[in-house]
Amino acid sequence: MTQDHPLNHDEMLAVLDWYRAAGVDIAVGEAPVDRFAQRPPARVTPAAVAAPVAAASPGSQPVQRAAEAPVLGGDPSEARSLAASAKTLDELQAILGRYDGCGLKLRATQLVFADGNPEADIMLIGEAPGAEEDRQGKPFVGKSGQLLDRMLAAIGLDRTKVYIANTVPWRPPGNRTPTPEELALCLPFLQRQVELVAPKLVMTLGGPAMQTIFDTTAGIIKMRGKWENLAIGNHQVEAIPTLHPAYLLRNARAKEQAWADMLSLKLKIIALGLDG
Repeated sequence: MTQDHPLNHDEMLAVLDWYRAAGVDIAVGEAPVDRFAQRPPARVTPAAVAAPVAAASPGSQPVQRAAEAPVLGGDPSEARSLAASAKTLDELQAILGRYDGCGLKLRATQLVFADGNPEADIMLIGEAPGAEEDRQGKPFVGKSGQLLDRMLAAIGLDRTKVYIANTVPWRPPGNRTPTPEELALCLPFLQRQVELVAPKLVMTLGGPAMQTIFDTTAGIIKMRGKWENLAIGNHQVEAIPTLHPAYLLRNARAKEQAWADMLSLKLKIIALGLDG
């Protein structure tokens, strides 16, 4: 076993980078904290979030606005109620911004809601934000996003013609795969997002997104390139899974399969008359 030794400047920066990638963002305080003695915060019901602010009578204390009330959860049924209450994408984004039911939010820098055209006929759904997405607050803006842009351009698309979201809107620590519990809490919001956008075609990017949207445990290699008619929330849509751009960056040979899927998407766009 090697003895501890003082770290130099470069070594300290490397350790900090490693901690950040692992999701460590809170230092240990000087005084111990008894987490068992802490009382959990009070839940805020969906009705309380949506309720109008009562007018304050003269001399009374100001009433807290519903928009400022924290939305706490942890229960998929509560997430479904909150998601269903959103009448627009802006409302859905605001609700997600207040929602504290999913632990991913605690370690993420910010909400990564969506990018592209909310009136587009084509919706792309990935897995989760990465480090660059977490910094910028938009999905697919890192190296994999740059490759996705080139893939779209190859069939005559860009971000003005598609709408892009993820199965979870916060970055998992260390870019790990979201847990089933995290997916269950975020899925109602994604389903409502799809309902509000109402795309005519959906393409999922990568295995986890495919398994979530297609409700399957099958692998992406087996499922990719196959169209299915799906019910996503209350929206019926044709969907096709393909490989994630990040996977293509690591496995160049798989780009041929992804290209075949993009061509299939292009043919479907033409067949439905969405290229006009």
